Amino acid sequence: MIKKLNMEDIYAVKNKINSRSENMLQDNSDLKIFAGSSGKHFAERMCEYLGVELGVSQVITFSEGNTFVKVEETVRDKDVYLVQSIGLKPNDEFVEILFWMDTFKRASAKSITAIIPYFGYAKGDKKDEPRVSIRGRVCADCLELAGADRIVTMDLHSHQVQGFFTRPVDHLFALPVLCEYIKSLHIENLIVVSPDAGFAKEARKFASYLDLSVAIGDKIRRGHDEKAEILEIIGDVEGKNVLIVDDFSISGGTLINIAEALKEKGANKVIACLSHILLDNEGIKKVENSPIELIISTDSVNNENILHSSKIKLISVAPLFAEAIQRIHNRTSVSPLFNEIPEKVIKNSIKE
Repeated sequence: MIKKLNMEDIYAVKNKINSRSENMLQDNSDLKIFAGSSGKHFAERMCEYLGVELGVSQVITFSEGNTFVKVEETVRDKDVYLVQSIGLKPNDEFVEILFWMDTFKRASAKSITAIIPYFGYAKGDKKDEPRVSIRGRVCADCLELAGADRIVTMDLHSHQVQGFFTRPVDHLFALPVLCEYIKSLHIENLIVVSPDAGFAKEARKFASYLDLSVAIGDKIRRGHDEKAEILEIIGDVEGKNVLIVDDFSISGGTLINIAEALKEKGANKVIACLSHILLDNEGIKKVENSPIELIISTDSVNNENILHSSKIKLISVAPLFAEAIQRIHNRTSVSPLFNEIPEKVIKNSIKE
């Protein structure tokens, strides 16, 4: 005989499930987080969010540039997460990740996940001219061969890079975290601007989240250098405050050029929002002397050049990655993080 559940029975089952989930969240005994040479601060913030200790390890770079890595505690039958971006020193940082993957595999880790907040070689996603390498594919093959079981990254320059991997890739988005901070600034009469047509689709996502309109810059890049020319602004920006959105900036040239073009079109305050910031000292100087009043970005890249800039505000996405890791570890869905970020993540991301 099948018993028909009343509402009290349903609530009791629901509470039991929720209680079990809370207990699971506290069971991190077989979860270990380690940091590469450029990922320590990011990994520490993740560990703070999760309430776990950072794994003990060391990296030595010898005088001729050779890299040595060592795990100084057992990882046998542990779920291991290695944190390192492929950022300002992409070749060194990438090779170091490969050494870490091999180390954990040889130390009998149960699973190995590479946490790569910024995957620099995602720019190498296609063969659009003769005799060039598809660098993103080469990197994917190397990571899997070295022992990576899963990749967690954020805001890939080309989303199709996920298809280069045969292992699972969790692709997170900085947009909700960045937009929540922008909301807290209470800027009136704001419009979102994409620096080029290629980023227009992503710009519309920002605009939709913030309930704003969009304008687009008509940009052309004539070579493989970092110089871009702004030909026109498509949309009305006169008398408006402007939010330029892009996935990353290396030299700051595109941001500054479009900011100047927007000012010529009558824009008021100009701010920018980036997923990743790779500006060098020269780029910082250019930004400081530009019409841009504020650049909002994440801490996905360990960039000491920006620490003393009065125009740059970093929002941490380490809590977002920590939340994703907790869900992966508990075998629950990560996809809700794509659209709606838990209040705990937002609170920990924008705290001073």
